[in-house]
Amino acid sequence: MPSMARIEDYALIGDCETAGLVGRDGSIDWLCVPRFDSDSCFAKLLGDEHNGYWKICPEARSSSERRYRPGTLILETTFTTDCGRVRLIDLMPPKTDLSKVVRIVEGLEGEVEMRSELVARFDYGTSVPWVSRLEDGAVSMVAGASMLLLRTAVPMRGEAMKTVGSFSVARGETVAFVLSHQISYQDPAAPEDPASLLKQAEDFWRNWSSRCKTAGPYSEAVQRSLITLKALTFGPSGGIVAAATTSLPEQIGGSRNWDYRFCWVRDATLTLLALVGAGFFDEARAWRDWLVRAVAGSPRQLQIMYAVTGERRLTEWEVPWLSGYENSKPVRIGNAAHTQLQLDVYGELMDALYQARRGGLRENKRAWAVQCALLDHLKSIWSQPDEGIWEVRGGAKHFTYSKIMAWVAYDRAIKSAAEFGMKGRVEEWEAQRAAIHDEVCRRGYDLERKTFVQVYGEPQLDASLLLIPAVGFLPPEDPRVISTIQAIERELLQDGFVRRYDTGATKDGLPPGEGMFLACSFWLADAYHLIGRDAEAKELFERLLALRNDVGLLSEEYDISRRRLVGNFPQAFSHIALVNTAHNLTHREKPSEHRGSKRALPSEGDEAARSD
Repeated sequence: MPSMARIEDYALIGDCETAGLVGRDGSIDWLCVPRFDSDSCFAKLLGDEHNGYWKICPEARSSSERRYRPGTLILETTFTTDCGRVRLIDLMPPKTDLSKVVRIVEGLEGEVEMRSELVARFDYGTSVPWVSRLEDGAVSMVAGASMLLLRTAVPMRGEAMKTVGSFSVARGETVAFVLSHQISYQDPAAPEDPASLLKQAEDFWRNWSSRCKTAGPYSEAVQRSLITLKALTFGPSGGIVAAATTSLPEQIGGSRNWDYRFCWVRDATLTLLALVGAGFFDEARAWRDWLVRAVAGSPRQLQIMYAVTGERRLTEWEVPWLSGYENSKPVRIGNAAHTQLQLDVYGELMDALYQARRGGLRENKRAWAVQCALLDHLKSIWSQPDEGIWEVRGGAKHFTYSKIMAWVAYDRAIKSAAEFGMKGRVEEWEAQRAAIHDEVCRRGYDLERKTFVQVYGEPQLDASLLLIPAVGFLPPEDPRVISTIQAIERELLQDGFVRRYDTGATKDGLPPGEGMFLACSFWLADAYHLIGRDAEAKELFERLLALRNDVGLLSEEYDISRRRLVGNFPQAFSHIALVNTAHNLTHREKPSEHRGSKRALPSEGDEAARSD
């Protein structure tokens, strides 16, 4: 029977190369190894128990509560039964050689009978491994090139195609499990001490999170979001995936189910601003360098997304044997949108690299040459229709926001030349910038309704238009900005949250219906702040904070009718937006104000000076 756990019932564990989802019931229902975008070994999340999971919980009926250890990604779930209480500690140590899941059960009160139940299924829940016991007592699970090794003092046995073990834990006692993944034809890895792995993970996360700049009353929420963003970072390359999952539906039972285990260029600027604003310059620089490497090559081949190390082929296919989360089909692997033309990514890339310079990040020598080549190509394509920021599958159109971001691309190049002495064809860029601005104001603005529109000549609105003042296309006080915000309030605001666009009116190639895209509501809070409606900005922001689950995580969207999180989880873009809005409301250097202005960002040098 498909899993009935709500999306918000899951918590994240990860090793900065991949991540798993743990339910309130102590079950790991999603894990891909060794990378975020690798095939899964636990896929119950998108199917049922036959597709793989690992559950540790009391034998008897129990209640549970959970938390992350402060400043870490170490999850603690406390189970309470009639016989006592136990704490389950779940973590993945930051990866050095192999991906490992460490699970430690601590007795708190009384004596509790426990059960571990592990079902490994490789290749997205379809390949049943050969299970055997090694000479040192470890349990080996092998299918093809993949092997899981389970090491524990608990006697494990086979039972109905599961690897199970029963044990009891009294107050003060500890029982540990370590599950590691490796290539099957290599010698089994040596055992490691679970307590040492726990300490290493705790030291790593606390040392990292202690660097986070405060954000007033929102400091805890910001820190948790940044820890989540760090957990979604592929450490070796610096690339940040959009989410740890694929195919969690934007509408329960619907078909808007996409693979988000890739890195979107579109997230670039807001990610960089969030990291710099919080004082994480190393991570910002790593993300900037990932961008430059990923997009290097022929400008004609710029993609909107790449794999974690920059791979470009993200072929989309459907998994017929997985029933989908709550029967939401299809389950998709890969993402066909990587072949689309989306003009806004040119602006995002140019803006991110400009903001990196303003933040004082050491110059990447390759970056400017790549930027100039991309601008030459953009000159010949900016006037073409594209698939837009929301990656519609209903055909290319002249999306207003896409043109605005093409304007941003030239604007940031001009500013880079003026402020940092970068050499280029500035007069030509100024002419292109002026031409785009003129066209957008003529064709993208509805004079009768007094609002910018989603597509030239069509009446629908789009939440991305809330970003017009933030990117500097028009100042916040411009009447066209004010009236566009008011129009979005009238037509896209529902029950206090913002829709991306009207999926019934916009022909996007998919059946209508989805949740409220959370980043859009954060954008409205930012827009309120920019136009001086600070009380409303704070009220909306705090309403959004209340949507986080019990351990501070957000998905992509929120279903207002079911009052549930929907979409892939946890969603980097939601947490990035949370961080930037919190900084807008509490920091002197506000992302929404300085993104499109000439005011300096807090720089790496300034941060070092303050530290001294």
